[in-house]
Amino acid sequence: MKKLLINAFLLISCISNAQQINQTTQDSKGRLMLLGKTNKKAFVTKEFSWFQKNYNKYIINDKVVNKLKDSLKNYKIKAFYGTWCGDSKREIPKFYKVLDKAGFNKNGLEVIAVDRKPEAYKASPNGEEKGLNIHRVPTFIFYKNNKEVGRIVEYPKQDFERDILTIINGERYVPQYIVVENLHKLMKLKTLEELKKEEKKLMVSFAEFTKGSRELNTFGYKLLRSKQIDKALFVFELNTKMYPYKYNVFDSLGEAYYTIKDYEQSLKNYDKVLKLKPNDKTALEMIEKIKKEMI
Repeated sequence: MKKLLINAFLLISCISNAQQINQTTQDSKGRLMLLGKTNKKAFVTKEFSWFQKNYNKYIINDKVVNKLKDSLKNYKIKAFYGTWCGDSKREIPKFYKVLDKAGFNKNGLEVIAVDRKPEAYKASPNGEEKGLNIHRVPTFIFYKNNKEVGRIVEYPKQDFERDILTIINGERYVPQYIVVENLHKLMKLKTLEELKKEEKKLMVSFAEFTKGSRELNTFGYKLLRSKQIDKALFVFELNTKMYPYKYNVFDSLGEAYYTIKDYEQSLKNYDKVLKLKPNDKTALEMIEKIKKEMI
């Protein structure tokens, strides 16, 4: 009897796990999107026809792929993407084609579709992204012996074939948005108070490598949406000091302060937006909204 119960439990667990693959939902505009763990079968529908189109269009560098076949099998890969994301639609099919041509065992591949809603920004239902600094999608993380050895963020620096070969050969590989990667690591090692004391030094070092104001802005929103408010405010404020001539950085900081109902600081930042971009519609609407809430 006990054995039967165990078998029944295992069967239910297997069915439950199977049902969690390739789940779909709708975004705020009623468009179908994948959410959570997926596999290649998820894209065999007209809603995701972009996958096969971009898969077929991508021309493989066979010479480089052949160099991947022996070594790549020693790695595991996690990929995070969004079916709502243009970069994901472009890059995920290419990535799959490279793995297919390299004969990679898909048991070593975990592919997770993330959400776009503000309350679940770039997050999956089961939280597989937690602790992995998924601030841009797609993101492809490579593991060897359960340790991260490299990642490709948003798009390859050359192409997937050569970028993957660089990673698995143990050569130095610097992903896109290295400023966010470094700041994320620093936040694990130091307190925010310690980092604030090093602001000037950070600004100088980041200025050389940043891809512009949007790099930290996106990171700030990821922190804000995941309720890491203090870290989000630090990132947004650092961004305003690095880009004091950009209205969008003050708009983001104003939104962050509004989120925690610090209306005074929020208004200050929206006023700065108007100084840089007079008659900005969003800033004007937010100022009116805040003033009504303050009454």
